[in-house]
Amino acid sequence: MSDIMKNTLLFAIVGALIILTGFMQSWNSALTILNMGLISAIMALGVNLQWGFAGLFNVGVMGFVALGGLAVVLTSMAPVGEAWAAGGTRVIVGLLAGAGTIVAAVMAQQRLAAGRTRNLILLVILIGGFFLYRAIFDPGVAAVEAVDPAATGYLGGLGLPVLFAWPFGGLLAAGAAWLIGKTALGLRSDYLAIATLGIAEIIIAVMKNEDWLARGVKNVNGLPRPVPYEIDLQNSQSFVDSAQGFGLDPVTASTLFVKLNYALLFSVVLILILIMAQAALRSPWGRMMRAIRDNEVAAEAMGKDVTRRHLQIFVLGSAVCGIAGAMMTTLDGQLTPGTYQPLRYTFLIWVMVIVGGSGSNLGAVLGGFLIWFFWIQVEPIGLWLMETITSGMAEDSGLRIHLLNSAAHMRLLTMGVILLLVLRFSPRGLIPEK
Repeated sequence: MSDIMKNTLLFAIVGALIILTGFMQSWNSALTILNMGLISAIMALGVNLQWGFAGLFNVGVMGFVALGGLAVVLTSMAPVGEAWAAGGTRVIVGLLAGAGTIVAAVMAQQRLAAGRTRNLILLVILIGGFFLYRAIFDPGVAAVEAVDPAATGYLGGLGLPVLFAWPFGGLLAAGAAWLIGKTALGLRSDYLAIATLGIAEIIIAVMKNEDWLARGVKNVNGLPRPVPYEIDLQNSQSFVDSAQGFGLDPVTASTLFVKLNYALLFSVVLILILIMAQAALRSPWGRMMRAIRDNEVAAEAMGKDVTRRHLQIFVLGSAVCGIAGAMMTTLDGQLTPGTYQPLRYTFLIWVMVIVGGSGSNLGAVLGGFLIWFFWIQVEPIGLWLMETITSGMAEDSGLRIHLLNSAAHMRLLTMGVILLLVLRFSPRGLIPEK
């Protein structure tokens, strides 16, 4: 079987599974799986750029996805005028003072000769700058968070159309990746993994605790949408007539219509990123990246700046994850920092890349769809299986109760089994790198 036929068959199987979900469960469920599969495929592409192209072991994917979600609030929500009047200026000036302190310390480190004098000057800059930053920043934060904390208590955003948040999410994640990469990419791969994991946790901790930024764990609800609201469609007589013409209830039809619109938007983004990733893979730059991945010492001996190239691909991959994070928050309609967990937004994405095929862009897309489908469907299938197995047991049977309760853990077991099977029978993934 040729590679094209094999790849087509694999994608056809995934498509058939989603369509089967529509017939067996509901088309709402099928479209939900499709939309999150599209977003997951984009996340997997971002990780594949870093690992498959350059061998960078980034286990802080969650942090970049969360920054993409934060970008939606900062871009699309309307500014809170009272909060800005109460302390917005002080917050901004405080942040600038903190950034200025860091810049001054770096300049002193670079320009002064090593010795006791430089150390003393650095200490004065850092300690003085810290107290200056806190003196300006803290009162501003307190004033902002005191403005109607039940409804706002934060500065809000720029009030731009929400689609602008998607590229801004990529830029925000790319900026964070650049700062991380400048310090961490010189480390060994295992230390890089630890550094990225720790920084991702710091990002989540900041988002949870800094209410002035995006309400913290109080969450920001009612984010603007790029598609119509279901209630508006249901109040449109032309839409109601069209739905009834197809034999659909207007409520169901409006939900399907909205999800189809999201699917169209997400598909466009996925296709654009996939085309650019494929072009990069086949370009001289892509061949150079893979050469660095396979043998850094030889590439460096050939005159390649390995650290610089690693920084480039690290920033690009993180930007893609940030775009996906912004898309996901837009789909959810709210930012909930408490839901960002490493299991879902780092481990699962890595499983998608490994199962699909490390270094293969098509493999990353396939893995995104396939693993997300099983992640969602395994639990209800497992519950049905356990109910079937225990149907002949007594209601109060301890074994029956234990088996039914264990169905909730089927998804973790299934992910492990899928990963083991793929590593055993197709160690390069379902669609291997050529």
